[in-house]
Amino acid sequence: MPSPLPPALDQPWQAAWNDAQHRISQIQVDIAGTPTPHSRITRVGKVDAELLDAELVQLLREPLTKALNLISSAYKAQLEPELTLLIHLVLYKFSVWDQGASYGAKLQGLKYAPLASTSRLSAASGLPASTLVLHSVLTIFAPYLHNRLRAHALSNAWPDAPSSDRRRKAWELLTRLESIHGLAGLLNFVLFLWNGRYRTLADRLLRLRLISARRHFQREVSYEFMNRQMVWHAFTEFLLFLLPLVNTRALRRQIISVASRLTLASILPAPLRPLIGSTSTTNEKKVRRGKYWMLPEDQCAICAENTSTNFADPAAALTSLANVSPYTATAAAGSSNAADSSGDPDQVPQFPIHTPYAASCGHVYCYYCLTERMMRTADERAGVGPKGAQWACLRCDEGVAAADRVEALPEGPDYESGVDDDEDGEDSMSFEYGSEDVDTEFTDMSGSVGSYADSESGLSSG
Repeated sequence: MPSPLPPALDQPWQAAWNDAQHRISQIQVDIAGTPTPHSRITRVGKVDAELLDAELVQLLREPLTKALNLISSAYKAQLEPELTLLIHLVLYKFSVWDQGASYGAKLQGLKYAPLASTSRLSAASGLPASTLVLHSVLTIFAPYLHNRLRAHALSNAWPDAPSSDRRRKAWELLTRLESIHGLAGLLNFVLFLWNGRYRTLADRLLRLRLISARRHFQREVSYEFMNRQMVWHAFTEFLLFLLPLVNTRALRRQIISVASRLTLASILPAPLRPLIGSTSTTNEKKVRRGKYWMLPEDQCAICAENTSTNFADPAAALTSLANVSPYTATAAAGSSNAADSSGDPDQVPQFPIHTPYAASCGHVYCYYCLTERMMRTADERAGVGPKGAQWACLRCDEGVAAADRVEALPEGPDYESGVDDDEDGEDSMSFEYGSEDVDTEFTDMSGSVGSYADSESGLSSG
């Protein structure tokens, strides 16, 4: 056992301890009497909580108003204030009444400070029930009644009533109350910026103050969402600038052309092609056929395509309305119907060729139809060939580089050199296309239409 300390050593230590007891007791009393420091709540957090509550109401109201609009457009205008009132009441019940803080305040880590009240009734959040009832009346029911009263006054022309009318006096009283409320709200906001205690008039009247929901709270500002929004807005603006510059039809046509040519036999080397059953040789030439390859030669395939309007292509739809032949008001474009109509030589063709011009591929079209397609394709670069400047023939699907006028061939008695035809012979002679009476020297139809575009368009004169 350790030996006890000598009296000479024990006396100084005991004396120092006894002297410190009074000071230690005084420090403990001072600490107990010092109020607990409250965490500093920033003003921007309280304002953000109010904005978040408003955004939540808007987010919940939008789908409900759309649903009412689908039922009847009149319901949306009539029941929208009541719908907003219902959303406010539901949110108030499950947030402030039950938990002592709105959803926006909870996201900011805030809650209402408990109040000392003599009332026996209290809500689930611990706040006095009478205080919360008055708060809900001031923040929910009062704005609803004001909006309804103002809408009723405007619909019944209270501002236009005579000055002695009660409706005019009621309207003036309403406007004065609105002005007083706006001035009081401005003064309250100035005081809120000064001391940061009460953010709204209702909170100041009822002494409801937002405090931190946790003892140690540190407000951390995250800029992740803001950065994401800025990147997304910059990307959308870039797309809005870039998309009008892209020729989507030409791009789609190129993709379809490449996809149609891309086959398994074209990918594999030549020695491996017989293994997959590909018997095609390089000497074989694939016959290319267009969409209207079965249409008779004496009919215009472009007129047939314009008649079968494709509303998915706005340009084709507008062209079809202007190029429908009067002979085909009730007929539909199709190869089978065209083949049936070509059996009778006396029958008028379903899509007759007016001012025939032959494309570089040899097929004949109307002058207007052919030039319109060639010019539009060269402008939009939506065709085939170099830079997509050549229009694809509807019969053979080959690129049309130029077009020449078709020479009219006479039909009738055989001609002999040095023999003049009589008048009956001249009367009986007919032409396959049009008449020679047109002075072609001064018309646009006298030569080739392949000189429309420059060297970059890929069109060469015939």
